[in-house]
Amino acid sequence: MVKKWNKCNIFDGAFQGKRVLVTGHTGFKGAWLTLWLTELGAEVAGFSKYFPSEPCLFNVLGLKKKIKHFQGDVCDQAQLTKVFRDFKPQIVFHLAAQPIVRTAYQDPKLTFDTNLGGTVNVLECIRSSTDIKAAVIITSDKCYENLSIQRGYHEDDRLGGEDPYSASKACAEIAFSSYFRSFFSHQDCLHIATARAGNVIGGGDWAKDRIIPDCVRAWSKKQTAIIRNPQATRPWQHVLEPVSGYLWLGANLLKKELNGESFNFGPRYRASHDVKEVVDLFLKFWGEGTWQHVAGASKKEAMLLQLSPVKTQKKLHWTSTLSFKETVELTAKWYQAYYSKKTDILDFSYQQIEHFVIKAREHGQVWAK
Repeated sequence: MVKKWNKCNIFDGAFQGKRVLVTGHTGFKGAWLTLWLTELGAEVAGFSKYFPSEPCLFNVLGLKKKIKHFQGDVCDQAQLTKVFRDFKPQIVFHLAAQPIVRTAYQDPKLTFDTNLGGTVNVLECIRSSTDIKAAVIITSDKCYENLSIQRGYHEDDRLGGEDPYSASKACAEIAFSSYFRSFFSHQDCLHIATARAGNVIGGGDWAKDRIIPDCVRAWSKKQTAIIRNPQATRPWQHVLEPVSGYLWLGANLLKKELNGESFNFGPRYRASHDVKEVVDLFLKFWGEGTWQHVAGASKKEAMLLQLSPVKTQKKLHWTSTLSFKETVELTAKWYQAYYSKKTDILDFSYQQIEHFVIKAREHGQVWAK
């Protein structure tokens, strides 16, 4: 019989009893991170402008009852400062962002204001705080100048971005580097880092212009899903993979073992899959549905984007846990449970976290011991 995970002791028990602020906690990754933090014994506060979709994972899981929920815009320095002052976080995970590439084409100013300006506002609040011991600033794999190289991007590769979303994330990384070298590098009490992760799938994502949500919306209504770029290749990973990485990075920052660095969180194996493979495998687990490719339905997006996880493996001893098939299957099972209307989806989400932790332990992941 497999021994179940001790909820508070994984990640070296780093979050038990700690005050943790998550910006963007109502988003897809933010909601999973918030849920997991509550299970780790943290006192969690969230700061977010709005609920990004309907349904919204944050609301579906009833997380507002489990944390201190603050509604506000990271572009509003006064609102953000008040939350930092009132809650006095010891750990910060910054995820608040405008996360959609196509939306960035439609409203580039909002994207830069949120992804760059919002990050600067968070960094300003961190700079003014005497309570914060660790901060993880989450950006994106798209912060790299995309040359479609096969080896995968390393953390010291050139930053850039042809489209507004990618450029805004590169700008956020540059702002972080400037703040670290100017203000944080000589502080022993505060350690800070950035995290970059690629395309993430998993239960509870209903954002627009994302492949799995697009399929779920269509197939749950017996409609045909529209696919923009079936040949686009990505290192797909389950949402719990990078979330575990963010948590482990935060735990290591608290131990003061690293500072001012950036880390890629991607699949263990250098095996990317195109959109068509993802859709076909998801359809296999979903059951039935149709899709079609609509040429010219999208703005220009990178066809190949892959991260190198070598530094993360060496310095954090973190690797991904799930295979591509397990990733897609776990995602499909969550949506099936939700749409069946027969399952306690909060309990089911806890079970998926527990399943993931047990799998991670079987793979020898140090954070899961």
